[in-house]
Amino acid sequence: MTSTRLPGKVMLPLCGKPVLQVMIERLPRWRASIIVATTNDGTEAPIMALCQKLGVATFQGDTEDVLGRYYGAATKFGAKPNTTIVRLTSDCPLIDESLCSDVIKLHKENQFDMVNLGPHSGFPRGLDCCAFSFQLLEAAHLNATDPAAREHVTLGMPKFQTMTTHTLSAGSDYSHLRITLDEPDDYKAISAIYAHFNNRLDFSYADLMKALKEKPELTDINKHVEQKSV
Repeated sequence: MTSTRLPGKVMLPLCGKPVLQVMIERLPRWRASIIVATTNDGTEAPIMALCQKLGVATFQGDTEDVLGRYYGAATKFGAKPNTTIVRLTSDCPLIDESLCSDVIKLHKENQFDMVNLGPHSGFPRGLDCCAFSFQLLEAAHLNATDPAAREHVTLGMPKFQTMTTHTLSAGSDYSHLRITLDEPDDYKAISAIYAHFNNRLDFSYADLMKALKEKPELTDINKHVEQKSV
């Protein structure tokens, strides 16, 4: 709610629903496991009301200390050392359930400490998903002091524990495509993409990429927007 570039962005209308609801409904397989880790600064009232209406679990914590918020949410809902924690940012209303499931499956197979689909994976910006253990989260929470590490959750994890990571690859470089929600033109682009699908929420990543390749005007809307650096 306190985004400086697009205030209240998670509650903007999209397909007749708030952005946050659209994102939740794009993940039906994982809905029962979703915890919305929101703030406690007083701006979160609309988010809390929406989650109560949808029956989605919530946790409220410090606005700047997102790492602490994640730790508090995981602890409140009974995470154990080997519990898989999945980080999704609520500005990704085109999140893909199948890709998230791939990330989760790889992590649960215990081959890697962290499995990531993010900025260096080749996927369009806005499908981000990262899975790691509660043990890693706790170590970072107990040791991280740098403000950037407290804000970005996974940034400081390698500093406190040797870890193996795996990045899910797109197989091609589509990282120039922006489908994340940071600025007004991102909102216009995402709204146009959903309009292309007649405001349906059940299209796949393959459907999405087909549309973006065949209709470049959809991503031309926000191609000038620069990603905020950490």
